Amino acid sequence: MRYLPKSDAERRAMLEAIGAKSIEDLFGSIPEKFRLSEPLALPGPMAESEVIDYFRGRAGENSAGYASFLGAGVYRHLRSVVADSLLQRGEFLTAYTPYQAEISQGTLQWIFEFQTLVSQLTGQEVANASMYDGSTALAEAALMAERLTGRHRLVAAKSLHPEYRQVLETYAQHAGLEIDSFSYAATGGLDTQALRGAVDDRTAAVVVQSPNFFGVIEQVAEAAEIAHAKGALLIVAIAEAVSLGILRPPAEADIVAMEGQSYGLPPSFGGPFVGVLATREKFVRQMPGRLAGQTVDAEGRRGFCLTLATREQHIRREKATSNICTNQALCALAMTMQLVLLGRRGVRELAEQNVAKARYAREKLTAIPGVERVFSTPAFNEFVIRLPRSVRMVNQALLADKIIGPLALGRFYPELTKCGLVCVTETTTREEIDRLAASLARILGAETAAEPGAAVSGAAGRKS
Repeated sequence: MRYLPKSDAERRAMLEAIGAKSIEDLFGSIPEKFRLSEPLALPGPMAESEVIDYFRGRAGENSAGYASFLGAGVYRHLRSVVADSLLQRGEFLTAYTPYQAEISQGTLQWIFEFQTLVSQLTGQEVANASMYDGSTALAEAALMAERLTGRHRLVAAKSLHPEYRQVLETYAQHAGLEIDSFSYAATGGLDTQALRGAVDDRTAAVVVQSPNFFGVIEQVAEAAEIAHAKGALLIVAIAEAVSLGILRPPAEADIVAMEGQSYGLPPSFGGPFVGVLATREKFVRQMPGRLAGQTVDAEGRRGFCLTLATREQHIRREKATSNICTNQALCALAMTMQLVLLGRRGVRELAEQNVAKARYAREKLTAIPGVERVFSTPAFNEFVIRLPRSVRMVNQALLADKIIGPLALGRFYPELTKCGLVCVTETTTREEIDRLAASLARILGAETAAEPGAAVSGAAGRKS
């Protein structure tokens, strides 16, 4: 019964209740030229089982059997089936806000554990109960820096994720924030001379990303030194959380804004994800969002509750530290479960696999005549290559071989036309990397890149 439409009698009753004589009257405010004049070209009535089969068939057309080398802020990683199973428990599937500590101890405890794990990962002293995603976490970090310093100018690295920058500019548009940028070095990393020239006494914060949008690992300590010399804060954005399994945490940063999607959340067409905001304890009163704290009850038993709630908009209204009045609770729980199940050694091993496979892919691809590595600075699981042809054209050809190719960088960075950002994670197999290399060699007319004596044939570039 849940899928049956309303009857004609029910429709008439609803129209009568709102003072409309017909459906046409209901939509009378919509100009005629925008109205649908004929029925949609949809198949006839179907049974529920037929509808399910139909959508399963359509889903199977999406990317079955495709090898993907896209990253750029959204990453494919292994997820624990244990976490997936636990997340389906009914008590977790709620949007309830845990303001009443006496009935929310379970939720508050895992939020506290999430905050602890995030602090350990990022090298910061405190973390909040999560944000919407990495880009909004960065924007909130910028507003937080403005409140802390009383300054209204941000200096952001040009190697910051372009979409993160767009969100940052949207927030800044009506907040009185000025955003300037500084260039990246020829090696793809931090241009310290450009940064020094960009920071002045009006700068609230310097924003860098590490690994940056090109996959390059930044010198966070050097950026912190330059920012602090002018009284500015350092905000470090992290789009690939798995990198912290092997890289030293950005402890020199004043605020860390991170996307946690890599731990336990699938790409899912771009969301929902989980934002992370961590900072130093002395800045906690200007940190947006919820904060769970540990305490003891009247009988001395360990307990948890939301703390410093006067920062939130339901109490402080327009004086609140941000408009963030909720968090990605279920997504944050998925991240918590994944980190706990991996453990310290598992987190490191995951990162090591990413580094090793990316290195193998880079060596295979740059061995193809005409394909060049663009940046020499060490990278994590992404790297930039230059092709002799348009990346978009190459990607179209790769799709015929069931390969989703690198991200074309030209639309974000005109100086990097014909350059593509390649991503490799632990889910990428050696066979997929070899298939990409063989297919790319064939497309570029570089069959000499194949092994001596081996002919390349077939759509997937397999050896005949």
